[in-house]
Amino acid sequence: MLNDERSHGLWEKTAPPAPKTERLHGDISVDVAVIGAGFTGLSAALHLAEAGTKVAVVDAVEIGFGGSGRNVGLVNAGMWVMPNDLPGVLGAVHGERLLELLGNAPQSVFNLVDRHEIDCELERNGTLHCAVGREGLKQIEQRAEQWLARGAAVRLLDAKETAAKVGSNAFAASLLDNRAGTIQPLGYVRGLAGAAIGAGAAVYTGTPVMATEQSGKRWIVRTPSGTVSADWVVVATNAYTTSPWPELRAELLHLPYFNFATAPLPEGVRKTVLPEKQGGWDTREILSSFRMDRAGRLIFGSVGALRGTGMAVHKAWAARSIRKLFPQIKDVKFEAGWYGKIGMTSDSLPRFHTLAPNIISFSGYNGRGIAPGTVFGRLLAEHIVGKITEAELPLPVTVPKDQGLRAIREGYYEVGAQLAHMVGNRF
Repeated sequence: MLNDERSHGLWEKTAPPAPKTERLHGDISVDVAVIGAGFTGLSAALHLAEAGTKVAVVDAVEIGFGGSGRNVGLVNAGMWVMPNDLPGVLGAVHGERLLELLGNAPQSVFNLVDRHEIDCELERNGTLHCAVGREGLKQIEQRAEQWLARGAAVRLLDAKETAAKVGSNAFAASLLDNRAGTIQPLGYVRGLAGAAIGAGAAVYTGTPVMATEQSGKRWIVRTPSGTVSADWVVVATNAYTTSPWPELRAELLHLPYFNFATAPLPEGVRKTVLPEKQGGWDTREILSSFRMDRAGRLIFGSVGALRGTGMAVHKAWAARSIRKLFPQIKDVKFEAGWYGKIGMTSDSLPRFHTLAPNIISFSGYNGRGIAPGTVFGRLLAEHIVGKITEAELPLPVTVPKDQGLRAIREGYYEVGAQLAHMVGNRF
């Protein structure tokens, strides 16, 4: 996108084309204006349109330009926070409500893909959280115990079982989450846009929001070439938020994350690397992720930005790590490399905000945007049409809080990832 092969990489090359959209020209009136054409915004628009609500989506660039079109494509259940810790952070009511919602969230994604016949390389064979060393083993044992106590479809695999699933002997164990899966994320978000448009929503791209102002009980969303008048405004821009809501940016720490995609592996090798097409990631603090696409490419990622010296450093690290993790891949050749920004909150949990009367947002997905974004978008729609009250949402209303020293901390993460990847392999 924007002639930048490092923004969406492989996903831009292999996703079905986006539905035709245009810039907003002139003034329109709708019931709901949605800002941001990613998972959350388009899910909200789809469900609003299906409920008979007149809705318009505006995006500053293109459908899936932000994290929705750049991520690894792991459709995970839950968040990073341990299941038993959630009630302590959010309170018993919201904590249990969020656990139930996000535990079932991957199935909501799968249902939408099936119902709207979205071409996004969906694989429903689960994901693997892979333990590195004793500390990693303790972590996934604890996570497995807590999810199993809640009846979740997860299973702890020993080293031998893990090796068979991953195709590598690098891990002490793994947690197989059968609720989860993988998708081509840009294909999925474009499919959501097509479904929303088919249901009656309008989607405008190349249309940045400059300002909002209240006119009576309605809001006027101003763009360079037109306005949207609406009763409600949904802000669904997450880590790619700019004006006029700087407070959303202020509460998110940007963590850069990159991916490299190999050329399609030989058929014989393909049968030994993630043979059941589970996506995986490890327990290290600077984690690594790995998955296959439909054509047999290995997609390998970690923390870091592919700009400046980062491109060479992270590319060399990825090649070394793949050879170490999967020695059966004799010749590592990359077809694409890309990166984006993850919006991290102070406690690794998402946020629900009322930014002004009838202006609402979910943000802060902490690297878990696909399934949560999809179901949060649906809940925003249900709240707007009166199906659920604010008190029935899975997150309490909070006020955005600046994390402080963001520029220094974000620079530290980017430089620190380069330094970590300069030295040796990860496995």
